[in-house]
Amino acid sequence: MSTTDFTDGDAFTAYCEGNPEDMGGAASCAVKTSVEGIIEGLDTFFLLFAGALVFMMQAGFAMLCAGSVRQKNVKNIMLKNLLDACGGAIGFYTLGYGFSYGSSNNKFIGANDFAIRDMTSGSEYIGFFFQFAFAATAATIVAGTVAERCKMSAYLCYSFFLTAFVYPVVVHSIWSSDGFLTAFGDGPLFRGTGMIDFAGSGVVHMTGGATALVAAIILGPRRGRFYDEDGNVLETPVDFPAHSVSLQVLGTFILWFGWYGFNPGSALVIANSDSAATAALCAVTTTLAAACGCATAMFFDSFMESQKTGETSYDLTMAMNGALGGLVAITAGCSVVKPWSACIIGVIGGLVYYGFSKLLIKLKIDDAVDAIPVHFANGMWGVIAVGLFADKDLQATAGYSTAHQGWFFDGGDANLLLVQFCGIIWICSWVFVIMTPFFLMLNAAGMFRVDPLEEEVGLDISHHRGTAYDLASAKVTDVEELMEMRASRHGKVEIPTAIVSDSQLKE
Repeated sequence: MSTTDFTDGDAFTAYCEGNPEDMGGAASCAVKTSVEGIIEGLDTFFLLFAGALVFMMQAGFAMLCAGSVRQKNVKNIMLKNLLDACGGAIGFYTLGYGFSYGSSNNKFIGANDFAIRDMTSGSEYIGFFFQFAFAATAATIVAGTVAERCKMSAYLCYSFFLTAFVYPVVVHSIWSSDGFLTAFGDGPLFRGTGMIDFAGSGVVHMTGGATALVAAIILGPRRGRFYDEDGNVLETPVDFPAHSVSLQVLGTFILWFGWYGFNPGSALVIANSDSAATAALCAVTTTLAAACGCATAMFFDSFMESQKTGETSYDLTMAMNGALGGLVAITAGCSVVKPWSACIIGVIGGLVYYGFSKLLIKLKIDDAVDAIPVHFANGMWGVIAVGLFADKDLQATAGYSTAHQGWFFDGGDANLLLVQFCGIIWICSWVFVIMTPFFLMLNAAGMFRVDPLEEEVGLDISHHRGTAYDLASAKVTDVEELMEMRASRHGKVEIPTAIVSDSQLKE
């Protein structure tokens, strides 16, 4: 039988299984099996590579947070970022994956495949790895916000709870094929469509950012940030300068780099033309949104400051967080918007970051690394932007079962936008209702905030057996002895005062 008879893939597979004695057919079947193996291998490697990039973002968060905090808390925040990966792996493995993608009779939460015990194939295992990297990202968002004042016990509790239960419920409702807000498969649809959040502006970043917002409000600001020692409101909030701008910039670039796994990797497969086109588009829209967010936040802040002071300056922190805000904003719609739309989304993302950052200060909510404006505010904007700019043809290419044109396009309507708002309300409601009592209980039990003296001394010394940096200078007696030795060899010379520090001279 000729291979030209097998235009139907399912019929071809059935024939291969039922007619092994047909030599001509057997050759065709062998080729088909080989091609399928290559395709599966390519898709597995694609997710392995993309998942590794997303996991690399943990290093980016660690460097950004370490650079943003004061020197006395560096070791503490880096350990918390390291434990995010550990807690995320354990929490998502034991319960989280089953709650996220396990089948059930409801549209709210999965009910099987805990500890991934039903997995047998490589494609299933690599799917778990990729999704774990996303869960760990959601958890690490909170660490920076509550830096310099949160106890390790509280951190371990909420990190596990977030990845094992809170985040998975959001995942199931939006990304699982039987979730009540899903836009995939034959799931229930609101107003003829489901919520589109391709890589997680809402699912990952809003969830983590909303958790960070609740934690920051209940935990309270760092000592001396908004109030003096007597509890009186300071006329001007005190800024705690970042101890290492170099680490901040390094972290920002690592995060940007990791986003090329976060967004293009969410295509999940690469060995077909539609998925490859979607991944390529995601790479372009991700780049443009980040660039536009960076430039907008920095120059807008520069303009506003020049109006107040009459002098022009450029804030590196605004530039970095503006880029991250643009990245978060494009994450939901990276596969369904055109490049020019990504530029607009990035520009507005930069403004959203600037405005929400200033709002937090007005409300006296202390966010040590500005994670709430970046992830929560821009996650919300990214979800809304899909309802405005989504292109119907691109949605079909990206694999969405029912496509709706964005409101700003010809033939567009408000249906998709309304569903996106439903998703925002759902995520905020779920996180606030669950995490508020959770943090209140931790606070009531004395497990949330460190002792005031420990905070003043720094968590590195009070919790981690010493500071992150060894800044001890040479002993003044050793310096004097060295100078005397040199003087005896080359004639009498005076000890350069620049060599000896003020503190050593006092000794």
